[in-house]
Amino acid sequence: MIPARAPHTVAVVGAGAAGALTAIQVCETAARRRTPVDLVLIDPAPEAGRGTAYATPDPRHRLNVPAGNMSCYPDVPGHLVRWLCRHGEPTVTAADFVTRYRFGAYLADTLGQAIVRAHGVVRVRRLRARAESCAGTSGGRVELRLADGERLTADSAVLATGPAPGSAAWAPPGLRTSPRFVAAPWGPGALDGPRADTADVLLIGTGLTAVDLALTLDRPGRTLHAVSRGGLLPQPHALHPAGAMPPPQGLQGASLAELRRAVYHHAARALRSHGDWRPALDSLRPRTAELWRSLTPRERAEFLERDGALWNTHRHRMAPATAEALARVRAARRLRVHSGRIATARTEPDGTVTVALADGRTLHAGWVIDCTGPGHRLDDPLWRSLMDAGAAVPGPLGMGVATRDGRLIDSQGRADRPLFTLGAPRRGELWETTAIPEIRVQAAALARELLAPLTPPVRRSRRRPVDGHGLALSTHAEAAAAHRTGLDRVLKVRAGAEDAFRRAVALDPGFAVGHAALALLGHECGADVDVPRALAEAQRSARERADDRERSFVDVVTRRVHGTDASGAVLLGHLDSYPGDALALAAAVPTIAFSGVRDLDDAYALRLVERTSPAYDGHWFHLSLLAFLRQGQGRFHEAGELAHRALAAEPASGHAVHALAHVHYECGAHEAGRDWLDAWVSGRGRGAVHRAHFSWHIALHELALDDPAAVRRRWLAHLAPGRVSGVRALVDSGSLLWRARMSDSWPGEVPAADVLDSVARDVLERPATAFTALHAAVALTAAGDIAALRRLRDHAAGADPVQREVIVPLCESFAALVEERFHEAAGGLGALLPVLGKVGGSAAQREVVEETLLYALVAAGRCDAARRLLDSRLDRKPAPRDRRMLAALPR
Repeated sequence: MIPARAPHTVAVVGAGAAGALTAIQVCETAARRRTPVDLVLIDPAPEAGRGTAYATPDPRHRLNVPAGNMSCYPDVPGHLVRWLCRHGEPTVTAADFVTRYRFGAYLADTLGQAIVRAHGVVRVRRLRARAESCAGTSGGRVELRLADGERLTADSAVLATGPAPGSAAWAPPGLRTSPRFVAAPWGPGALDGPRADTADVLLIGTGLTAVDLALTLDRPGRTLHAVSRGGLLPQPHALHPAGAMPPPQGLQGASLAELRRAVYHHAARALRSHGDWRPALDSLRPRTAELWRSLTPRERAEFLERDGALWNTHRHRMAPATAEALARVRAARRLRVHSGRIATARTEPDGTVTVALADGRTLHAGWVIDCTGPGHRLDDPLWRSLMDAGAAVPGPLGMGVATRDGRLIDSQGRADRPLFTLGAPRRGELWETTAIPEIRVQAAALARELLAPLTPPVRRSRRRPVDGHGLALSTHAEAAAAHRTGLDRVLKVRAGAEDAFRRAVALDPGFAVGHAALALLGHECGADVDVPRALAEAQRSARERADDRERSFVDVVTRRVHGTDASGAVLLGHLDSYPGDALALAAAVPTIAFSGVRDLDDAYALRLVERTSPAYDGHWFHLSLLAFLRQGQGRFHEAGELAHRALAAEPASGHAVHALAHVHYECGAHEAGRDWLDAWVSGRGRGAVHRAHFSWHIALHELALDDPAAVRRRWLAHLAPGRVSGVRALVDSGSLLWRARMSDSWPGEVPAADVLDSVARDVLERPATAFTALHAAVALTAAGDIAALRRLRDHAAGADPVQREVIVPLCESFAALVEERFHEAAGGLGALLPVLGKVGGSAAQREVVEETLLYALVAAGRCDAARRLLDSRLDRKPAPRDRRMLAALPR
């Protein structure tokens, strides 16, 4: 019997940011592909993820890149921001600059989560030791020797060692040997001396390291000096970014002189168009490596000598808060910046250091700190062993090492050994490669390359598991079973769908449709899902392991979440090709669960459901959708029959119940509708996702039956804030309160403010859809908030055409009502009734506008018009409340 081969071993040397990002990507890629891997993280540091850069606990040390650009994942840009919001900083935005220590915690936590998710596929070991040498083995593997004597053999190794340490080769001998010279300021205890007294400090360098140390060491009675050849401090980030601009064209193949002119012209254009040079420099970031490669070695050297300092001070900028703090220190004359080159230094008998500049000036300080930043040459024992063996060679201009797409190039020019690196060691090859936005892309590419030989080609089994409607799923049986449970709960409008889909992707992290379903529920139904992350997982998984139908569904959800103009057409095209995709059909039709395709009118929705009918063969879900659309046509008898047929097959079908609730209401069967729906909500409806909406339907019957006490009980039991929140509170709770107040069915002041407090301000004043905007206007009117109504109107004026046509005049009419300009309000509301259907939703929901018109007519003394409106309503459906209001009108 041939023994099974041990899992492929990947060694990652270094557990700072680059190592952590690599480990995250290896864990998640291996889990997604179900590829067993042993991952060994080698680093003496006590905590993975921090390294030198993110270990500083000083809250004044902030990232120099805004949080929105610092996600661990290149395809999930908001991941860090959402992590911060969940971990004690709920108000943080993508434009904020968080502390470096917090970012280190984020890296460590994200790595921990990746390890947990990959459990069972990836075995992770953490060796708290320093790797001192690396050599190849006869079997094509690599052997690492650790400082504690242990030897580790791996199939591949990633050397994520970070920037090369500074060498202080620039320092004159009298400074290098001084006990008052701090050569490595970020080492443990390195700053204990400068912190312990108030002696002046000389910082050699004026870059970001010098800025951080100036803020750390600033104190009354001390003068800080910072000196560099150019005397240039980093530029600050704009407090309010000016926006993006495209990169300049025609740079490919340009000489350094041509590039220099093009960049200066591009910055001038940015100043003219944006009032800021920063967008010009930021637009070059995606092309920096390409442009660097296009330069000759001589041009690269010239750039470093002539342009390097200017580039660095403008490209690597300070956070606005850091710049402000530094400006205060300079204004107080506690920081003085000098330009010059260090010539000589000597330590005086009193312990102070006298430094002479090349131009003859002298500076006196109690401490001198090297802030010149990383060195060019990788000179620790591990890299020396590789250089000595010819397994690695210095990179261009002696910076870092030579690589080919991250793989080390040896002294023979070959790149065929399983040795890789990323980040700072690739600086000679890429120039800009030390920041998280570049390193995370390299880490993702490395993970794919490391695992590519281990991942067998996808072979389509003819016996793949299927969903509840017979569509094949690219996953295993256990994950498919969980997915079927989730789909069943979505189609029934029952709770638990999110948990079932989570279980499916936990069982199979590479299950594209499971991730896409989670993203859809988070985006559309408010489920507690990190939508961008789920969507990115769906896209990655679809690229690696999905059939055409699954890739099409992922594309549908992607466009839906991103709100692209073609999203509706793509969804309808998907259903033309795959009519049996029940989740896609549910998302396409406006119902209680999903908003449907925007601008899809009732007639087209009906044709869509009818066209897909053969794929369902009388299935209860399809009957339920058809019943809902038939009641929207006013074909109530047919809708009722369809709903009852669906409920006979599946008594828990929320869509069928919803259709029947509308049938009862529109037919005026208020007592029967109330009793039937109340019994269902108390029974099979206990697990319904939108139980509050069903309670709203019962409350409408109670309003129509003129039973104020029942309405109040219903609101307190099922619709009061705390029991329902967000858009649901707006659509159901807020509108019910307003309708109850207008019909004198709520004694005293309505608690509309409580409803508003349960809804995000953006939803109230900057809603994404006309339907939400309608109900925001209703709730704001109930609360009498004129100012917010006008802000909503202003938003609608710049939103989509339906908001401009309907919501703008609606807000103006509601504002007139609040200000008791009843004639004006009635005129505006009456004019809106013919176009109100454009906002979507059901007739029962839009009826709130008609009831507001009735209220305005009565308040304006236009009793004849009010009588005609009530007669029309009673002709449509009988209601004791309307009869009571009609009888109360003066003749």
